[in-house]
Amino acid sequence: MFRSNFWRHFDFWLLGAVIIALVFGVTMIRSAIAGNVSLAGVVPRQIIFGAVGFVVIILAAAIDYRFWSGAIVPMYVVIVAALLLLFVIGATHFGATRWIETGLVSIQPTELAKMVIILALANFFDRNNESSRGWGWLLKSLAIAVGIAGLIFIQPNLSNVIVIMVLWAAMAWVAGLNLRQLGILLLVIVVLGAVAYSFFLQPYQRDRITTFIFPNTNASYGATYNVLQALAALGSGGWVGEGYGHGTQTQLRFMKVRHTDFIFSVIGEELGFVGSLFVLILLAFIIYRCLRAAHLARRSFWTIHCLWGRHPDFLPGGGKYCR
Repeated sequence: MFRSNFWRHFDFWLLGAVIIALVFGVTMIRSAIAGNVSLAGVVPRQIIFGAVGFVVIILAAAIDYRFWSGAIVPMYVVIVAALLLLFVIGATHFGATRWIETGLVSIQPTELAKMVIILALANFFDRNNESSRGWGWLLKSLAIAVGIAGLIFIQPNLSNVIVIMVLWAAMAWVAGLNLRQLGILLLVIVVLGAVAYSFFLQPYQRDRITTFIFPNTNASYGATYNVLQALAALGSGGWVGEGYGHGTQTQLRFMKVRHTDFIFSVIGEELGFVGSLFVLILLAFIIYRCLRAAHLARRSFWTIHCLWGRHPDFLPGGGKYCR
């Protein structure tokens, strides 16, 4: 199961960038909690998660990829069971049941579900690489995504359902989705989206969508309050920011969820344009190294058939990296 020579191809540049991002993130979270005693445990918990994540990275890199391909079904079943378990013992925060409390840490199965969806879809497209790209092929892949997305939707957790469906659409496109299918899918999405918006979404979910499209239609203390506070924080940062731990909107706690969803606003306020640009460049570098790794992969299980869903013989250079 484990590969003895995995260090030969290990991407230390990618690992280094991820470590820098982790350290930088923990540092900014420390500032974002702004002395809030109830959030004091966030920083050490994030450090623990980072350490665990580092161990997972090394183990995942050392395990032969064929193991992951063979473990897809058990992983999928475990995730479905965990999502169902939420409705029995799950903890509810902010009106949503998304967490399993273990006493030591809170586990959010939805985050693990995203990784399982990616592996399951990659495995499906790889195994059906020679199949025709008809509607049966497409609907089977959709069923894999919907099987998990449906359980996430009723938590409720609309944002992560959208993330999973975008993952499915992107991977299907890379695997060979044709333009006609894409056009029909977009039409169906628009129709279903309109029906869901009108009859199935909760009022707060509709407010989020409306606020995203028309951010200035509500009063500052309504649905756009936090967005306006975040914009004020970003605007006040200037070129070099107000200084670490000295951001007005952050330290006076005008912004809600500033240590999670709105952490970028904290960075912009305290470190300015320079700090924000550093984060964007760092993330772009991580994405580039991930795409590079996908391009160099030998199996389409990792690349969804060499990134573009083509036969290796049609790739530049005779597909030497894909065989």
